[in-house]
Amino acid sequence: MDLRKLKTLIDLVAESDIAELEVTEGESKVRIVKSSAMPQNQMVMMQPQGMPQYHAAPAQAPAAAAAAPVAAVAAEPTGHVVKSPMVGTFYRSSAPGSPAYVEVGATVKEGDTLCIIEAMKLLNEIDADKSGTITQILVENGQPVEFGQPLFVIG
Repeated sequence: MDLRKLKTLIDLVAESDIAELEVTEGESKVRIVKSSAMPQNQMVMMQPQGMPQYHAAPAQAPAAAAAAPVAAVAAEPTGHVVKSPMVGTFYRSSAPGSPAYVEVGATVKEGDTLCIIEAMKLLNEIDADKSGTITQILVENGQPVEFGQPLFVIG
């Protein structure tokens, strides 16, 4: 991969909300990861712009408190957890208005499509890697997901 392409990819990651980008071209493989400190600093700077300054501190405390229960719920699922194989946007159906691939309580077989993750304008079908019943859907439609983030629990 030439330096111009690499520079373009770095600029793309720097100027967007993408946290991680991996590109394979022939035998070359490039992985660009945005520093974790950057999104946190941007969030802190963005909050005061949308709110008066005297509300900024109380708004951060409930957000931190709300994050703790979500982490606790994510640690509790019992059953087989299907995790995101990539960074992207989670979609439960193939198109807006279409029925979701699976609902809680649905029986799935290994290889059945569970959802789609859009990454770099490509739609990637995520298949069940185990047969069973969907007991939990851990991500909302249209929500960004990270690599390794739990998506479904199959019981």
